[in-house]
Order: sequence, then structure tokens, then C-alpha cells
Amino acid sequence: METKADIINEIVEKDCKPKECMAALLPVRDALEILSGRWKLPILIALSDRPKRFKEISKDINGITDKMLSKELKDLEINKLVIRTVYDTFPPTVEYSRTEHSKSLTNVIMALKDWGTLHRKEIIGNRNE
Repeated sequence: METKADIINEIVEKDCKPKECMAALLPVRDALEILSGRWKLPILIALSDRPKRFKEISKDINGITDKMLSKELKDLEINKLVIRTVYDTFPPTVEYSRTEHSKSLTNVIMALKDWGTLHRKEIIGNRNE
């Protein structure tokens, strides 16, 4: 059975026709567009252990403004990666949580972490040597 990595390697290594290559890269472009920016992945990671209120997320992510957090949460909600739940309390309580769909990003996030670590070593090198 062919894995996703095998398919990607075939796309990259083969001399595919431009139209075929672009069609194969379309899903990658979609994913990059949805996850682009500085804050979306940190927000998803902040929500990985449990649902949180807005201020809890804000405290977990150093440097994000409330305006930016609000914008990014709306984008993540539109893309079905975050659920916003409003509770009937006074004042209303709002919690954000990850969707089941967003949990499919776990392997992607881990792969990005692994590649980022490898890339830092390549660029920066081992400074202890």
C-alpha cells in the first residue's frame, strides 16, 4: 500500500507535466493557505489539551494581540478547525475547542517540528562544536 510520503516523493521525483504537478500541489497550497501566518498553529497547539476561554488562549500565546487572536479564531472556525461554544450564563461564557477534523493535523504538526529541528541544525549548525 502506497503511503502519502510515497505519493509526494513520486510527484517531486518524477518529471511530471506542469498541469499534473500543479494539480498534485493544489491540496498542499490549500493546506498552506489555511494554516498560514504566525498564529494559527500556536492557537491549535494551545487548544490541544482542553477547551479554553479567549483570555486563557491569549495568556498561552506570548505576543499575540486580542485583535489578532479574535481574527485567527474566526478563520479557524470558518475552516472547521475550531468550535466556538457560547454557554447561557451571565455574563455569557465562550469556549474554544479543536474539532475532530483539526486533530488530523497532529502528524503534520509533528512532521513540521521534526523538519524544523533538522533545518535549524542545517542552517545554524551545532554551536557546541
